[in-house]
Amino acid sequence: MTTAHTLTESATSLLELEHRHAAHNYHPLPVVLAHGEGAWVTDVEGRRYLDLLSAYSALNFGHRHPALLAAARAQLDRLTLASRAFHTDQFARFAEELAGLAGKDAILPMNTGAEAVETAIKVARKWGYERKRVPTDMAEIVVCHDNFHGRTTTIVGFSDDPEARTGFGPFATGFVHVPHGDAEALAAAITDRTVAFLFEPIQGEAGVIVPPDGWLRDVRRLCNDHNVLMIADEIQSGLGRAGATFACDHEQVTPDLYLLGKALGGGIVPVSAVVADWDVLGVIRPGEHGSTFGGNPLAAAVGSAVVELLQSGELQRRSARLGANVLDRLRAADLSGVAEIRGRGLWWALDLHPDHGTGRELSQRLLEGGVLAKDTRRHTVRFAPPLTIDEGDLDHALDVLEGALRNA
Repeated sequence: MTTAHTLTESATSLLELEHRHAAHNYHPLPVVLAHGEGAWVTDVEGRRYLDLLSAYSALNFGHRHPALLAAARAQLDRLTLASRAFHTDQFARFAEELAGLAGKDAILPMNTGAEAVETAIKVARKWGYERKRVPTDMAEIVVCHDNFHGRTTTIVGFSDDPEARTGFGPFATGFVHVPHGDAEALAAAITDRTVAFLFEPIQGEAGVIVPPDGWLRDVRRLCNDHNVLMIADEIQSGLGRAGATFACDHEQVTPDLYLLGKALGGGIVPVSAVVADWDVLGVIRPGEHGSTFGGNPLAAAVGSAVVELLQSGELQRRSARLGANVLDRLRAADLSGVAEIRGRGLWWALDLHPDHGTGRELSQRLLEGGVLAKDTRRHTVRFAPPLTIDEGDLDHALDVLEGALRNA
């Protein structure tokens, strides 16, 4: 385990090479990773780290999970891509299994989370015009303040994060903002032109913001009362991350559309999907939406293996149990520099008092202690270890975290 972080000449040269030839759209921590297994990663210098970010929940099952690798390797020897101009054997099985996991009729496959969100926007508008009879080009979608749904121009257009928006306009219209977790504000925002409410059950990029108890049930009721589609972006919160198959499960609520991604590809290939019933997805007809790689055989094989890992519910229960232990331990610790601790399942965040440094500074100290995490906003660090992490390794990571906070 490392206690100091001095880059060798070879690692420094790789960082310099990347800086010269890759767009500067990220600000990575100074570590160059070369190998991963389970919850552990190793850098080019042979130093090991516990990964408590999991690629923003894309690695819910850890690095190189054997069942997922086996599915990918088997499919690599058969067929990787045909496009959906033709039928493929793996896609049919994946569609049935993922729809079944969500209790829905069908899926519309894409690749990235942002593509799933863009797809849902198109589906909701088309549904609004065809089924709700909203006047042409007048559909409105209600979204939340402090949302994060991706980086495409449509999506950043309804973000209120200046870093995401500034310099990228003009933006699409048709979006109305309300505070996350505020049912009264949602009720006031809904009009005859509202076709959907798009939201994160738990806001990830904002710092693992868990809404008040009962809010999801209120959302479901309001959407039912006003004939509005309830669209849950579970790209980060779903597939076991928040201690249930979907974060909406905590209130026994079923949205009209699930948006899934990240962990759906098992950390191997990008896989995303909109999952809904036919009365919603049936508005999309041939030629109106698609993706060359969406639902490709390799992605479908890996996605089916991911669904299989979740079928027993064991990983979801483990996430709930370990996550509760983490929150109990951190809230009981003497962490004077911490303003707030939030979380659900194996997903939590710490807000630091401004006079105790920034989230990036804490992330750097954790890196030096052999733990990988990442800041969001200025004074917040969020954590999302693999759901498969060894309990002893998790305890060790918390030891490092508590030490880093006390040494601020």
